[in-house]
Amino acid sequence: MDYITIQQAAEKWNISLPLAQQYCAEGCIPGAQKIGTDWAIPASAPNPADVPKEKSPIPITNPQEEVPPPHPIPMPLLSSPFVPGHCKEYVERIQDAHVRNIAWAEYYYFSGQPEEAAKIAELYLSHDELSLRLSACLIYTYANLSIGQIQRAKHTLAQIQNTLTSQEQLSPQLQATAVFAITTASVLLHLPLPSGLISLKEHLRLLPPGLRMFALYVQAHQTYLEGEYGKSIGIVETAFALEGQQYPIPSIYLHLVAVMDYMSLKQPEHAQAHLLAAWKLAQPDDLIEGFGEHHGLLGGMLEAVLKKDWPEDFRRIIAITYRFSAGWRKVHNPETGHPVADNLTTTEFAAAMLAARGWTNQEIAGHLGISPNTVKQYISTALQKLNIKQRKDLKQYMLR
Repeated sequence: MDYITIQQAAEKWNISLPLAQQYCAEGCIPGAQKIGTDWAIPASAPNPADVPKEKSPIPITNPQEEVPPPHPIPMPLLSSPFVPGHCKEYVERIQDAHVRNIAWAEYYYFSGQPEEAAKIAELYLSHDELSLRLSACLIYTYANLSIGQIQRAKHTLAQIQNTLTSQEQLSPQLQATAVFAITTASVLLHLPLPSGLISLKEHLRLLPPGLRMFALYVQAHQTYLEGEYGKSIGIVETAFALEGQQYPIPSIYLHLVAVMDYMSLKQPEHAQAHLLAAWKLAQPDDLIEGFGEHHGLLGGMLEAVLKKDWPEDFRRIIAITYRFSAGWRKVHNPETGHPVADNLTTTEFAAAMLAARGWTNQEIAGHLGISPNTVKQYISTALQKLNIKQRKDLKQYMLR
């Protein structure tokens, strides 16, 4: 049998090298053999994208794991081990109507539909059940950033932060939920944590498994912001090692923070592997919000990996980025005094972000798949828009 290299296969099928590597790793190419770090592809192998896939029924391998819990838990969809590709079916099977409504609000949010998410969440902002109320506040805060209703977002953010100072008597589990919500809201907006707040780490064991996974993402994100990229990767790896079953939404976010870490360490190959892993989990249910939220921190990885092979999804992700980041900056910039740039295109921002972290024009060009001259133009335009003259001054306007 004749074989070709993975590079030749990618050219033959008119797909990117990362996508060809993903097909090989997933066993989608019969006869493909891994030799060292390279792949040998049968010359006669068809493009996997052209091979029809059989539809299969919703897999339920363990009914005890798949049946949603009957009692209210915070962020019920985020906390659920649904099978990728069957997210909406999972939500519909939740028996408690209030929990199901919150789960639908989550689904709308994580699939980039903030208006629908906010409509449902608003109904629960004053609910008697604290876990539902905190879930609604988190969803409503972040949905309103994208909608442009900044005062509403700030109001519910304050409501979250005041939870532990209210007169409510909280069980240890609900106290852990409150600390989770407060920490999540602060860290993901890159705001300082409220003084006196007990560390989220101290409450991990009291959280449901799926929520615990997302809490580890929040910890990894906070550690990334502190510049401890290796330690952040360690938290991600620990989270996956402790994962008894797969929780798609927390896993997506954990993979994304690993991308951020590896790009900061200038290890794009590892970053790419995590991005593709996140995309594999997200694409079947259209859970694309997290990619838009993290765009600036991903160091051009979306442009390098998703733009060519998933152009329509990439376009939608960039639209999410513009909407979310505009609201995010209106809360973050005044609160911190750190003026993250708001007048650059996403590609200009990605190039400037890499430049601010010490990447050369040649390195940026190789990563983004464009010419060094094009990179130079992006950087020059960014400097002009920010009214600065030197490349080293970009850092003060970039995400940290």
